[in-house]
Amino acid sequence: MNRTIDIPEKPQRIISLVPSKTELLVDLGLEDRLVGLTKFCVNPKGLKKQKTIIGGTKNFHFDKIAALQPDLIIGNKEENYQEGIALLEKKYPVWMSDIYTLEDAFEMIKGIGAITGTAAQAERLIHEINQDMAFLSQGARGTAVYLIWKDPMMAVGPQTFIHDMLGRAGFINLVQEPRYPELSMEDLKNLSPDFLLLSSEPFPFKQKHIDEFAAQLPQTHTQLVDGELFSWYGSRLRYFREYVEGLN
Repeated sequence: MNRTIDIPEKPQRIISLVPSKTELLVDLGLEDRLVGLTKFCVNPKGLKKQKTIIGGTKNFHFDKIAALQPDLIIGNKEENYQEGIALLEKKYPVWMSDIYTLEDAFEMIKGIGAITGTAAQAERLIHEINQDMAFLSQGARGTAVYLIWKDPMMAVGPQTFIHDMLGRAGFINLVQEPRYPELSMEDLKNLSPDFLLLSSEPFPFKQKHIDEFAAQLPQTHTQLVDGELFSWYGSRLRYFREYVEGLN
């Protein structure tokens, strides 16, 4: 992202603008130093009741952030909005990530460990995830389309973290347009995937949506998948292998 920030001392008042990084900070032992988070930071359970909610990932409450007097704000290029980050970085050290692959996620974890004085914990976490991924079955499951939104219908393509994780889970992503292209039902029928994966987030796909798609695509296995396990690039990666091996 061509930016540098100055963090002269170990941060003591951290704000997380990304749900997966909030969980990561807690798992690195930094819960006491975490003072603010977003309304979408649902893990660990109950944490939101103990911390200040500074808005959403794309709608910051700058007055609440100012009141917290943070000495470090942690964000992400994709999940946060450029205008908000630009305003914040005029006043505070704002450490950003830009993640497309598992290797990028490891670099992010290592980087947060370095700037928060938890490098040893970060390295242990990376080692644990790496070991787990090494035992992940490499067999191909079949072709797939992964949807993140309903109206308009939006899918996951290359140049995304989810695309990388789909491949590691054994799925061949049929969507070749980068990022998050819109698809029509006709597009889906023409692609004719073995699997249609409906993510639990950001759009909350439910059983009724499975039924709707199954009626249109009778030859495709349509199922709901846990969006956190495919898109959260922090410590939740520890549970990826177990979850994927449990998929039907």
